[in-house]
Amino acid sequence: MAGKFSKCLLLCCPGKLPREDMANEKYEQAVAELSKLISEKCELQGVAAAKLKQLTAELQSAVQGSDPVERIKTGFVHFKTEKFEKDPALYGELAKGQSPKFLVFACSDSRVCPSHILNFQPGEAFMVRNIANMVPPYDKTKYSGMGAAIEYAVLHLKVENILVIGHSCCGGIKGLMSIPDDGTISSEFIEPWVKICAPAKSKIKSVHSSLTFEEQCYNCEKEAVNVSLGNLLTYPFVREAAVQKSLVLKGAHYDFVKGSFELWDLDFKISQSTSA
Repeated sequence: MAGKFSKCLLLCCPGKLPREDMANEKYEQAVAELSKLISEKCELQGVAAAKLKQLTAELQSAVQGSDPVERIKTGFVHFKTEKFEKDPALYGELAKGQSPKFLVFACSDSRVCPSHILNFQPGEAFMVRNIANMVPPYDKTKYSGMGAAIEYAVLHLKVENILVIGHSCCGGIKGLMSIPDDGTISSEFIEPWVKICAPAKSKIKSVHSSLTFEEQCYNCEKEAVNVSLGNLLTYPFVREAAVQKSLVLKGAHYDFVKGSFELWDLDFKISQSTSA
């Protein structure tokens, strides 16, 4: 497969030297053969197995280098050989459709991939990632893209859990907390977006006025999650599913500095309507 991919790229990128491409193919072949040896020779243990893994990692690093195309190629080859081909039952089922149990909102930050942090397997979680993992209130025009994702997950995929994950050192939250009190903004998209969680900023500034700016940001990372959970209830189909207890809303915060993960439930009460 790696060879075919490489030849395809050679045709698409005629400026690339054949010798360079051949060298990459040899690296890929060496990586594949070492990986196969490690997986097949179960009796290899201790120093021998560790050395083989080290050599494999070094070869992969040499292939990837600083070339983004090579990084993509080797990444897919690794996925194909180490995951796709080793679990045909899973990927066979996924080919028929998906039925995830989770709808996850996470930040676009490259350090906080939910699948990596929570070990979600393919098919387990429907993902929505954006700046500061925010969920805007129901608005058919302004936030139709977000509404479409939520509607699809809740009404069509029938997810049973919605999880909003905040995280430490969030640039989006820092940006929110840095917006002047007069509301002046200097960006076209970022600040108008993060102002979705302005109520979180106001609460933190009021309740934790004695804290440092960094401490306020840390607390706002969590409070913004609660604002997003509240905004989810402005979507009629989310609210109905939550009332019927077919859908559970949870908030979380991942601290990649401390290596900790907090999880909490949305605490809300809905008053029954009455008529006179």
